[in-house]
Amino acid sequence: MRHAGRHGGPPEGTAHSVPAAGGDLGGRSSQEGTGTSPVPDEVLVRQAALGEKAAFAQLARRHGPALYRYVLRLLNNPADAEDCVQEVMVSAWRGIGSFRGGSSIRTWLLVLGRNEASKVLQRSRPPFPMSGSRPTVDFDDAVAQVRDLRADPAGDNIESELAIALDAALLLLPERQRSVWILREVEELSYADIASVVGSSPTAVRGLLQRARTAIATSLEEWR
Repeated sequence: MRHAGRHGGPPEGTAHSVPAAGGDLGGRSSQEGTGTSPVPDEVLVRQAALGEKAAFAQLARRHGPALYRYVLRLLNNPADAEDCVQEVMVSAWRGIGSFRGGSSIRTWLLVLGRNEASKVLQRSRPPFPMSGSRPTVDFDDAVAQVRDLRADPAGDNIESELAIALDAALLLLPERQRSVWILREVEELSYADIASVVGSSPTAVRGLLQRARTAIATSLEEWR
């Protein structure tokens, strides 16, 4: 559904151009990919807050792929992830004027993404505890999925199979551990930024990450 108005809906080529694999959102602007220095996020945020749709579109192209990768790992459903990104971009465009720069714009978008993903999960399955005390999939089913990947003893498809095994292991993690692992290992955020996304402290994030790494290593031992 498209929204109209100055801050009614995101510019063309942002929320409605979500890539299937977390790639670029829409085409490059004239300020990126042409050899000129990219416009800093802070400048684009100020321009977007004044209603400049081109500035917001550039922010979406720059940070949309990370947002999509993150919510896709949380939701494990490409269609839901696309819808989630769309809603986040609508919310971000409407609320960009309230962004005060206490964190990076990417971190802010990821916070919105996590909040929207939690709504999707609550609508589609029994609510998961944000504290992360219960996996979102049946343990036996996920372990069986990991074990099934050992059907290729020659290792012909080892890289793709390991990726699938990792996805299965991630699904076993409580949501906060999964979020922390994705944001650190995939998106390479700082502990402080991750703490902002998950609503915790850097010290707690380190503990969550260690538990996630241990759980994933245990799950992948079954794959080996």
